[in-house]
Amino acid sequence: MSVTRPTPYERYLPWRRWMEVGYWVGMTVVNAVGNSYTVIVDIRKNGLGYAAWEPVVWEWSSGLMWLALVWPIVWFSRRFPIHWDNWWRQLPWHFLASVVVSLVHVLGMVGLRTLAYASQGQVYEFGDWPRELFYEYVKDVRSYIGIVVLVSFYRLLLRRLQGEASLLSEPDEGPPVEPVERPERFLVRKLGREFLVAAGDIEWLQASGNYVNLRVRGHDYPLRTTIAGIEARLDPRVFARVHRSYIVNLGQVASIEPLDAGEARLHLRDGTVLPCSRRHRQELRERIDSGAS
Repeated sequence: MSVTRPTPYERYLPWRRWMEVGYWVGMTVVNAVGNSYTVIVDIRKNGLGYAAWEPVVWEWSSGLMWLALVWPIVWFSRRFPIHWDNWWRQLPWHFLASVVVSLVHVLGMVGLRTLAYASQGQVYEFGDWPRELFYEYVKDVRSYIGIVVLVSFYRLLLRRLQGEASLLSEPDEGPPVEPVERPERFLVRKLGREFLVAAGDIEWLQASGNYVNLRVRGHDYPLRTTIAGIEARLDPRVFARVHRSYIVNLGQVASIEPLDAGEARLHLRDGTVLPCSRRHRQELRERIDSGAS
Protein backbone atom coordinates (compact mmCIF):
# COMPACT_ATOMS: atom_id res chain seq x y z
CA MET A 1 0.00 0.00 0.00
CA SER A 2 1.55 3.25 -1.10
CA VAL A 3 1.66 6.20 1.26
CA THR A 4 1.01 9.65 -0.18
CA ARG A 5 3.84 11.98 0.75
CA PRO A 6 2.77 15.37 2.12
CA THR A 7 3.18 18.31 -0.21
CA PRO A 8 5.46 21.25 0.67
CA TYR A 9 2.34 23.25 1.60
CA GLU A 10 1.13 20.53 3.96
CA ARG A 11 4.59 20.31 5.56
CA TYR A 12 4.59 24.08 5.99
CA LEU A 13 1.18 24.26 7.69
CA PRO A 14 2.32 23.19 11.21
CA TRP A 15 4.99 25.89 11.08
CA ARG A 16 2.91 28.56 9.38
CA ARG A 17 1.87 30.54 12.45
CA TRP A 18 5.37 30.39 13.93
CA MET A 19 6.90 31.54 10.63
CA GLU A 20 4.44 34.42 10.25
CA VAL A 21 4.84 35.64 13.83
CA GLY A 22 8.60 35.10 13.69
CA TYR A 23 8.93 37.12 10.50
CA TRP A 24 7.21 40.22 11.88
CA VAL A 25 8.94 39.99 15.25
CA GLY A 26 12.29 39.48 13.55
CA MET A 27 11.73 42.43 11.19
CA THR A 28 10.79 44.62 14.15
CA VAL A 29 13.94 43.71 16.08
CA VAL A 30 16.26 44.08 13.09
CA ASN A 31 14.81 47.46 12.09
CA ALA A 32 14.79 48.82 15.65
CA VAL A 33 18.38 47.75 16.34
CA GLY A 34 19.67 48.89 12.96
CA ASN A 35 17.89 52.24 13.02
CA SER A 36 18.92 52.90 16.64
CA TYR A 37 22.57 52.31 15.77
CA THR A 38 22.54 54.57 12.70
CA VAL A 39 20.76 57.39 14.56
CA ILE A 40 23.23 57.17 17.46
CA VAL A 41 26.13 57.36 14.99
CA ASP A 42 24.59 60.41 13.30
CA ILE A 43 24.03 62.12 16.66
CA ARG A 44 27.63 61.62 17.69
CA LYS A 45 28.96 62.63 14.30
CA ASN A 46 27.01 65.88 14.30
CA GLY A 47 27.51 66.62 17.99
CA LEU A 48 23.79 66.74 18.80
CA GLY A 49 22.77 66.95 22.43
CA TYR A 50 20.90 63.69 22.81
CA ALA A 51 21.64 60.84 25.19
CA ALA A 52 22.32 57.43 23.64
CA TRP A 53 19.13 55.96 25.11
CA GLU A 54 16.86 58.45 23.35
CA PRO A 55 17.21 57.10 19.78
CA VAL A 56 16.67 53.62 21.20
CA VAL A 57 13.37 54.78 22.71
CA TRP A 58 12.36 56.51 19.47
CA GLU A 59 12.96 53.48 17.27
CA TRP A 60 11.62 50.81 19.60
CA SER A 61 8.44 52.75 20.40
CA SER A 62 7.72 53.07 16.69
CA GLY A 63 8.63 49.44 15.97
CA LEU A 64 6.48 48.03 18.75
CA MET A 65 3.48 50.01 17.58
CA TRP A 66 3.92 48.72 14.02
CA LEU A 67 4.19 45.19 15.37
CA ALA A 68 0.88 45.66 17.20
CA LEU A 69 -0.74 47.08 14.04
CA VAL A 70 0.33 44.30 11.67
CA TRP A 71 -2.53 42.00 12.61
CA PRO A 72 -5.32 44.60 12.17
CA ILE A 73 -3.81 45.52 8.79
CA VAL A 74 -3.69 41.85 7.76
CA TRP A 75 -7.35 41.44 8.77
CA PHE A 76 -8.39 44.60 6.94
CA SER A 77 -6.54 43.63 3.76
CA ARG A 78 -8.38 40.29 3.82
CA ARG A 79 -11.71 42.05 4.32
CA PHE A 80 -10.99 44.58 1.54
CA PRO A 81 -8.61 42.83 -0.90
CA ILE A 82 -7.20 44.89 -3.76
CA HIS A 83 -7.15 43.37 -7.26
CA TRP A 84 -6.81 44.79 -10.75
CA ASP A 85 -10.57 44.75 -11.23
CA ASN A 86 -11.59 46.37 -7.93
CA TRP A 87 -8.75 48.67 -6.85
CA TRP A 88 -10.76 51.82 -7.55
CA ARG A 89 -13.51 50.63 -5.18
CA GLN A 90 -11.16 49.50 -2.43
CA LEU A 91 -8.71 52.41 -2.58
CA PRO A 92 -10.89 54.84 -0.53
CA TRP A 93 -11.25 52.23 2.20
CA HIS A 94 -7.50 51.67 2.33
CA PHE A 95 -6.88 55.41 2.37
CA LEU A 96 -9.13 55.76 5.42
CA ALA A 97 -7.46 52.74 7.01
CA SER A 98 -4.00 54.25 6.46
CA VAL A 99 -5.10 57.45 8.22
CA VAL A 100 -6.47 55.49 11.19
CA VAL A 101 -3.34 53.31 11.33
CA SER A 102 -1.10 56.37 11.29
CA LEU A 103 -3.07 58.06 14.09
CA VAL A 104 -2.94 54.93 16.25
CA HIS A 105 0.76 54.51 15.48
CA VAL A 106 1.61 58.09 16.44
CA LEU A 107 -0.54 58.19 19.58
CA GLY A 108 0.82 54.88 20.81
CA MET A 109 4.38 55.84 19.93
CA VAL A 110 4.12 59.17 21.75
CA GLY A 111 2.57 57.42 24.75
CA LEU A 112 5.45 54.93 24.99
CA ARG A 113 8.02 57.68 24.60
CA THR A 114 6.33 59.80 27.26
CA LEU A 115 6.52 56.89 29.71
CA ALA A 116 10.15 56.18 28.84
CA TYR A 117 11.19 59.82 29.26
CA ALA A 118 9.26 60.07 32.53
CA SER A 119 11.21 57.09 33.87
CA GLN A 120 14.37 59.12 33.24
CA GLY A 121 12.96 62.21 34.92
CA GLN A 122 12.48 64.05 31.62
CA VAL A 123 9.57 65.26 29.48
CA TYR A 124 9.09 64.12 25.89
CA GLU A 125 8.14 66.86 23.42
CA PHE A 126 6.48 65.67 20.21
CA GLY A 127 6.45 69.14 18.66
CA ASP A 128 3.79 70.95 16.65
CA TRP A 129 1.04 68.33 16.40
CA PRO A 130 -0.55 69.24 13.01
CA ARG A 131 2.83 69.49 11.27
CA GLU A 132 4.26 66.40 12.96
CA LEU A 133 1.13 64.34 12.30
CA PHE A 134 1.34 65.13 8.58
CA TYR A 135 5.05 64.31 8.56
CA GLU A 136 4.43 61.00 10.29
CA TYR A 137 1.54 60.13 7.95
CA VAL A 138 3.77 60.62 4.90
CA LYS A 139 6.10 57.99 6.37
CA ASP A 140 3.38 55.73 7.72
CA VAL A 141 1.40 55.46 4.49
CA ARG A 142 4.47 53.99 2.79
CA SER A 143 4.81 51.42 5.56
CA TYR A 144 1.09 50.63 5.32
CA ILE A 145 1.34 50.08 1.55
CA GLY A 146 4.42 47.93 2.01
CA ILE A 147 2.66 45.67 4.53
CA VAL A 148 -0.45 45.30 2.34
CA VAL A 149 1.62 44.48 -0.76
CA LEU A 150 3.81 41.99 1.12
CA VAL A 151 0.81 40.24 2.68
CA SER A 152 -0.96 40.08 -0.71
CA PHE A 153 2.04 38.42 -2.38
CA TYR A 154 2.34 35.99 0.53
CA ARG A 155 -1.31 34.97 0.15
CA LEU A 156 -0.81 34.56 -3.60
CA LEU A 157 2.18 32.28 -2.95
CA LEU A 158 0.16 30.15 -0.52
CA ARG A 159 -2.64 29.79 -3.06
CA ARG A 160 -0.17 28.69 -5.71
CA LEU A 161 1.32 26.11 -3.33
CA GLN A 162 -2.12 24.75 -2.58
CA GLY A 163 -2.82 24.20 -6.27
CA GLU A 164 -4.70 25.61 -9.25
CA ALA A 165 -8.01 24.40 -10.61
CA SER A 166 -9.25 24.20 -14.19
CA LEU A 167 -12.41 23.08 -15.92
CA LEU A 168 -12.40 19.73 -17.67
CA SER A 169 -12.18 20.23 -21.44
CA GLU A 170 -13.90 18.21 -24.12
CA PRO A 171 -11.97 15.10 -25.28
CA ASP A 172 -10.29 15.10 -28.67
CA GLU A 173 -12.40 12.12 -29.72
CA GLY A 174 -15.80 10.94 -28.63
CA PRO A 175 -18.41 12.51 -26.34
CA PRO A 176 -17.41 13.91 -22.93
CA VAL A 177 -17.87 11.62 -19.93
CA GLU A 178 -19.77 14.34 -18.05
CA PRO A 179 -21.45 17.65 -19.02
CA VAL A 180 -18.87 20.28 -19.91
CA GLU A 181 -21.26 23.22 -19.62
CA ARG A 182 -22.22 22.29 -16.05
CA PRO A 183 -19.17 20.42 -14.70
CA GLU A 184 -19.58 17.87 -11.94
CA ARG A 185 -15.85 17.87 -11.21
CA PHE A 186 -12.87 20.21 -11.48
CA LEU A 187 -9.29 19.26 -12.32
CA VAL A 188 -6.78 20.46 -9.72
CA ARG A 189 -3.05 20.63 -10.49
CA LYS A 190 -0.80 20.86 -7.46
CA LEU A 191 2.98 20.61 -7.62
CA GLY A 192 3.05 18.20 -10.54
CA ARG A 193 0.11 16.11 -9.35
CA GLU A 194 -3.43 16.14 -10.73
CA PHE A 195 -6.67 15.06 -9.08
CA LEU A 196 -10.40 15.69 -9.41
CA VAL A 197 -12.56 17.69 -7.02
CA ALA A 198 -16.33 17.17 -7.03
CA ALA A 199 -18.29 20.38 -7.59
CA GLY A 200 -20.44 19.54 -4.56
CA ASP A 201 -17.32 19.56 -2.34
CA ILE A 202 -16.76 23.26 -3.03
CA GLU A 203 -17.81 25.17 0.09
CA TRP A 204 -17.69 28.68 -1.37
CA LEU A 205 -16.10 30.69 -4.15
CA GLN A 206 -14.53 34.14 -4.05
CA ALA A 207 -13.63 36.49 -6.89
CA SER A 208 -9.94 37.44 -6.83
CA GLY A 209 -8.87 39.57 -9.77
CA ASN A 210 -8.74 37.40 -12.90
CA TYR A 211 -9.30 34.30 -10.78
CA VAL A 212 -12.04 32.76 -8.67
CA ASN A 213 -10.81 30.90 -5.60
CA LEU A 214 -12.56 27.59 -4.93
CA ARG A 215 -12.66 26.78 -1.21
CA VAL A 216 -12.45 23.02 -0.69
CA ARG A 217 -11.83 21.50 2.76
CA GLY A 218 -9.73 24.41 3.97
CA HIS A 219 -7.77 24.85 0.73
CA ASP A 220 -8.06 27.58 -1.91
CA TYR A 221 -7.73 26.57 -5.55
CA PRO A 222 -7.64 29.52 -8.00
CA LEU A 223 -9.58 29.01 -11.22
CA ARG A 224 -8.89 31.39 -14.09
CA THR A 225 -12.37 32.76 -14.82
CA THR A 226 -14.80 35.43 -13.66
CA ILE A 227 -17.34 35.09 -10.88
CA ALA A 228 -20.18 35.56 -13.38
CA GLY A 229 -18.69 33.01 -15.75
CA ILE A 230 -18.40 30.27 -13.15
CA GLU A 231 -21.81 31.08 -11.67
CA ALA A 232 -23.42 30.27 -15.01
CA ARG A 233 -21.78 26.83 -14.98
CA LEU A 234 -22.65 25.80 -11.42
CA ASP A 235 -25.80 23.93 -10.43
CA PRO A 236 -28.25 26.62 -9.19
CA ARG A 237 -29.88 24.03 -6.90
CA VAL A 238 -26.59 23.74 -5.00
CA PHE A 239 -24.90 27.13 -5.33
CA ALA A 240 -26.15 30.70 -4.88
CA ARG A 241 -24.62 34.11 -5.53
CA VAL A 242 -24.65 36.02 -2.23
CA HIS A 243 -22.36 38.97 -3.02
CA ARG A 244 -20.66 40.49 -6.02
CA SER A 245 -17.52 38.58 -4.99
CA TYR A 246 -18.96 35.42 -3.38
CA ILE A 247 -20.90 32.28 -4.29
CA VAL A 248 -21.79 29.81 -1.54
CA ASN A 249 -22.74 26.15 -1.40
CA LEU A 250 -26.23 26.24 0.13
CA GLY A 251 -25.55 23.05 2.04
CA GLN A 252 -22.73 24.79 3.93
CA VAL A 253 -24.87 27.65 5.32
CA ALA A 254 -25.54 27.16 9.03
CA SER A 255 -27.26 30.48 9.77
CA ILE A 256 -27.95 33.96 8.40
CA GLU A 257 -27.24 36.96 10.62
CA PRO A 258 -29.19 40.09 9.51
CA LEU A 259 -27.41 43.44 9.69
CA ASP A 260 -28.89 46.92 10.15
CA ALA A 261 -28.21 48.11 6.61
CA GLY A 262 -30.22 45.28 5.06
CA GLU A 263 -27.16 43.15 4.43
CA ALA A 264 -26.30 39.94 6.28
CA ARG A 265 -23.49 37.68 7.41
CA LEU A 266 -23.51 34.02 6.47
CA HIS A 267 -22.17 31.64 9.11
CA LEU A 268 -21.00 28.42 7.50
CA ARG A 269 -20.73 25.02 9.14
CA ASP A 270 -16.93 25.27 9.43
CA GLY A 271 -17.11 28.64 11.20
CA THR A 272 -16.36 30.78 8.14
CA VAL A 273 -18.26 34.07 7.92
CA LEU A 274 -19.13 35.46 4.46
CA PRO A 275 -20.85 38.71 3.49
CA CYS A 276 -24.30 38.65 1.92
CA SER A 277 -25.45 41.78 0.10
CA ARG A 278 -28.91 43.27 0.50
CA ARG A 279 -29.67 42.40 -3.11
CA HIS A 280 -29.19 38.65 -2.52
CA ARG A 281 -30.29 38.30 1.11
CA GLN A 282 -34.04 37.72 0.64
CA GLU A 283 -33.56 35.39 -2.33
CA LEU A 284 -31.05 33.34 -0.34
CA ARG A 285 -33.40 33.05 2.64
CA GLU A 286 -36.26 31.90 0.42
CA ARG A 287 -34.08 29.28 -1.27
CA ILE A 288 -32.85 27.90 2.04
CA ASP A 289 -36.37 27.84 3.50
CA SER A 290 -37.77 26.10 0.41
CA GLY A 291 -34.95 23.55 0.54
CA ALA A 292 -35.63 22.81 4.18
CA SER A 293 -39.38 22.33 3.69
